[in-house]
Amino acid sequence: MIVCPCVCCRDLEVAVKRDFVFKLLPLPEVVQHSYTRISLRKKAIETTRLAGRLIHPAVCRVHHWTKRNMDPRWSYWTGPNSTGEAGIMEQRELPVLLVNEVGGVRGVLEAHMEFLKKHFHLITMKEFLKNKKHWRKKVQAIYLWWHKPIIDRELLESLPDLKVIANSGVGMDHLDLKLISSFGVKMANAPHAVSSSTADTGMALLLASARRLVEGCQIAVSPDTVCFAADWLGDEVNGATLGIIGMGRIGYKVALRAKAFEMKILYHNRNRRTEEEEQAVGAIYCTKIEDLLQQSDFVMLVMSLTPQTHKLFGKKELELMKPTATLINISRGPVVDQDALVEALQTGVIKAAALDVTYPEPLPRF
Repeated sequence: MIVCPCVCCRDLEVAVKRDFVFKLLPLPEVVQHSYTRISLRKKAIETTRLAGRLIHPAVCRVHHWTKRNMDPRWSYWTGPNSTGEAGIMEQRELPVLLVNEVGGVRGVLEAHMEFLKKHFHLITMKEFLKNKKHWRKKVQAIYLWWHKPIIDRELLESLPDLKVIANSGVGMDHLDLKLISSFGVKMANAPHAVSSSTADTGMALLLASARRLVEGCQIAVSPDTVCFAADWLGDEVNGATLGIIGMGRIGYKVALRAKAFEMKILYHNRNRRTEEEEQAVGAIYCTKIEDLLQQSDFVMLVMSLTPQTHKLFGKKELELMKPTATLINISRGPVVDQDALVEALQTGVIKAAALDVTYPEPLPRF
């Protein structure tokens, strides 16, 4: 199973330098004697700035819900310096950012720390729990990495000044968004950050399964291997039919890659793409998912996990596929009825499955 990173430090730094999205509105000036106090125009702007610091501004989406009452006493005081010009006399403290841990198996990457520390005072969950009384009113943002720290009612109630939670990836199915919104906290994610990487992974899985690369590697390194069987080379990709279920950002990028392999492309989606978009990749829209399944040599799942798509792909859908077809899942594990998939593979209902995601992750080891 291939796992791809969600956000890289380099992209974050480039994005901040470019300042694509999170730009402050012009700030009003209030003259007080010989000093000028520059204050934020709207209370909500500071929350947006926090989100902009956390996620690649070129790809970040901030989810606005009811705003929590907050006291934005963050300002710059400027006054005359030795040259007679206005100069900064006092700078505000960096906002406190809560992360689960740094380094290790599932901690924030060490490579990200330099960037984050430019904009935040970082504390870990261990530090927070050790001195909760001191930190509870200082934490204004949480950065989620590998779904950690877990956002539950207890944590939200313990952080009265929390303004924004930033998720380092795209999917937010691990979060209770209604609960978070009830506390007036905003959510930010990175919807475009891994679109190309995920599409690459989808095509890599398609090629690996078609050309039996994993099996080939095992045979190549086995001390018992004398030669490869003549009929072992796998299936042709060129000219094969790819059925894409979910033609959003990632699905369309998959189609662009499949076109380069001269594949026939079918797709099913809630909303049909424009004629120009279809022609650009040579895609044909299937109103019914059944038509797509019956015609495709490879079926790729590229939809979001929602209550409507939970176990969307089960026994019925698998039995509609060709017995020579391969199922590829790059969406979320629970989109597929895993028990039905195991049975279909064991009984020859379909030929193969190539999975970037499973449920649970990782799969149990026996």
